[in-house]
Amino acid sequence: MSILEYNGAAMIAMAGKDCVGIASDHRLGLQQQTVATDFIKVFPMSDRIYVGLAGLATDVQTLNQLLKFRMQLYALREEREMSPQVFSHLLSTLLYEKRFGPYFVEPIVAGLGDDGKPFLSGSDLIGATVKDDAFVVSGTCTGNLYGMCESLYKPNQEPEELFETLAQALLASVDRDALSGWGGVVHIITKEGVMTRELKGRQD
Repeated sequence: MSILEYNGAAMIAMAGKDCVGIASDHRLGLQQQTVATDFIKVFPMSDRIYVGLAGLATDVQTLNQLLKFRMQLYALREEREMSPQVFSHLLSTLLYEKRFGPYFVEPIVAGLGDDGKPFLSGSDLIGATVKDDAFVVSGTCTGNLYGMCESLYKPNQEPEELFETLAQALLASVDRDALSGWGGVVHIITKEGVMTRELKGRQD
């Protein structure tokens, strides 16, 4: 088993019409043993940028704290908010400079740019970034997530429709993965604000 799969995770980010959504499961495990069912894997970096960190739980928490520190430093120096594109580059740089002893996480970034357009990116553990206009996935059941997202995704979805698509894709995917699940959370980012909803899933 890869160290990236040790704690289990399932994560999707998807673009809609002037909105973007990011969803993750709640399970924290040690391989097949469930340790906690309320583990946070998606973190707000600003009002318009969320990052999902799938991988080793200790590195998830370490990288979250480091990213928040770098965001605040940027705000102090530049006297402005970081854009999702800049944040994605920052994350890639942080991961690549630790490439010989990497953080064991595969992050995804979801955000709205200054023009209100959705931004999605995913990365591997050394910062090799991929950008997409539709959706990005990460975690231990990426095959299931890709299949569900390709089936359910439609361009230009409204926030409510985007929530439904993300919720159905996540819940259907984790049902066939032993390392992730126990419900989930969906964040929908719009120009007006962020809508967060909890999902109840199978508890086995």
